[in-house]
Amino acid sequence: MAPMKVYGWAVSPWMARALVCLEEAGAEYEVVPMSRCRGDHRRPEHLARNPFGEIPILEDGDLTLYQSRAIATYVLRKYKPELLKEGDLEGSAVVDVWLEVEAHHMEPTRLSIIRHCIIGPYVGRERDQATVDESVANLRGRLPAYEARLSACRYLGGDNVIPANFCHFGFMRYLMATEYAGVVDAYPHVKAWWDALLARPSVRKVIAGMPPDFGYASGNIP
Repeated sequence: MAPMKVYGWAVSPWMARALVCLEEAGAEYEVVPMSRCRGDHRRPEHLARNPFGEIPILEDGDLTLYQSRAIATYVLRKYKPELLKEGDLEGSAVVDVWLEVEAHHMEPTRLSIIRHCIIGPYVGRERDQATVDESVANLRGRLPAYEARLSACRYLGGDNVIPANFCHFGFMRYLMATEYAGVVDAYPHVKAWWDALLARPSVRKVIAGMPPDFGYASGNIP
């Protein structure tokens, strides 16, 4: 069987979400590199795969998928369904809860901080400190729930890692490269959870393609 194909650029936190799950699953895949700067995501052949012009895209035979969380859960459902707690009604519900928490409560907050603190200075966008402060306050408001959960178990879904942990990785990588990393470090169980994720071979492999400045300083932006 031909390996799956993943279209996108490695520095993307959405791309990282898919790649970490592919690595965790031990799936055979190849990355089809794209360039955002060249507008590859707006080309007709890409829009034929994803009409919204986003990445990543996964091709598995005749199946084409977009939306990073859908890709992540598909890959794990195919290769490691135990990580999704398949067949365990209560366990799979916990998986769903933390996937939803990451999507609705954490990603928007972290994305705002990353845009203003990392990307903005390189693209000539003036930093809106009021927006950053609001996002940091939102982050502080959410982390106690994480600390409580992680004080009772090693990972968000229990003592075994589940997809929600991987789905946090891409944005956490860049958040922890900002001056607000200390907000996370102030919560010992959250910090231990993050350190545990960083120690996983899958994460170490993917993070190697994610420079903390998205490649802007070196000019190696996709």
